[in-house]
Amino acid sequence: MIAERSAIVARGMGVRRGGRWLLRPVAFGITEGVVGLAGPPGVGKSTLLATFATLRRPHAGALEILGYNTGNASDLRAARARIGYLPGRFSWAENMTAAEFVAYAAYYKRTRASAVRSILKRLDLVEAAGIELALLPPDARLRAGLAATCVHEPDLVLLDDPLSELCGPPEPDASAGARGDAAAMAELIPLIRSLAPTVVVTASTTDTLTGWSDRLLTLARGRLTELPTQPIAPRPVRAARAARTVPAAPPRPKSGAPPEIPAPARPDQQGLGRPGPGPGGQGAEHPGPERQGPERQGPGRRGPARPLPGRASLARLPAQFPRLRARRLAAGNGAGV
Repeated sequence: MIAERSAIVARGMGVRRGGRWLLRPVAFGITEGVVGLAGPPGVGKSTLLATFATLRRPHAGALEILGYNTGNASDLRAARARIGYLPGRFSWAENMTAAEFVAYAAYYKRTRASAVRSILKRLDLVEAAGIELALLPPDARLRAGLAATCVHEPDLVLLDDPLSELCGPPEPDASAGARGDAAAMAELIPLIRSLAPTVVVTASTTDTLTGWSDRLLTLARGRLTELPTQPIAPRPVRAARAARTVPAAPPRPKSGAPPEIPAPARPDQQGLGRPGPGPGGQGAEHPGPERQGPERQGPGRRGPARPLPGRASLARLPAQFPRLRARRLAAGNGAGV
């Protein structure tokens, strides 16, 4: 189905290379927004993107870009003036500084010099403007490429695997670099979305494009397939973790009323007493409160609380604590009365 306002319209378009169909004749349209095109290396993503950039002619059918028929020479020139295309590698410009690279693209697109300063400021490249591309980190080098691609403010931007250096397999000893690449991607994705009304981005895997592309297409065996895209809602990880670890607060007592304290369990109710200095030293049960916590249920159950020491144990207190020893002996004498 082709929408009325489509930036790219293909009618029976087919692309061949090396005697095989990279894209079998098909009709489709690409509207405004960010469109992701995923597929393994060698499947034909770069060739298809170069066809959209009018650098290659389709082998079958017709192709319209921004309402211009690419089969017409005059329309072809008008369409190219409104397209921004960034190939997968621009190593030919690695000896140029970021400012020189953007100025060269502005000259090629017949754009004023003020646009160079504006795009460098917009993409946060003012401090790196005098550094050669080969010496820039991957994210800054990509920003320079995006600046050169969008210096003339195009309506259609085509990016051939721009995040390959940031999404590559991390090295074993580069954990800090991997975190830096993830932070750089988090800053670059909103920037890519704001480059133009229509942005087409390619990648080797769908994981790179999932979550921020408005449409997601896959290219395999010469066929385009559209995958469903749904907004991914963040999971309440912190809230769930807090609910599992923070215990519920006990009910607060009413104002002016003392908090309720449960009555202590008696030894005759629990069947557990502690020996006391009863008559004959036979260890009569002590009527006082029992120091016993609640029993646990399950395989990790603890046994009953140990009985408190009696008079014989209190008499064995070290001699260096005379006051404490005398106090406890007196308490033991009074408890048996």
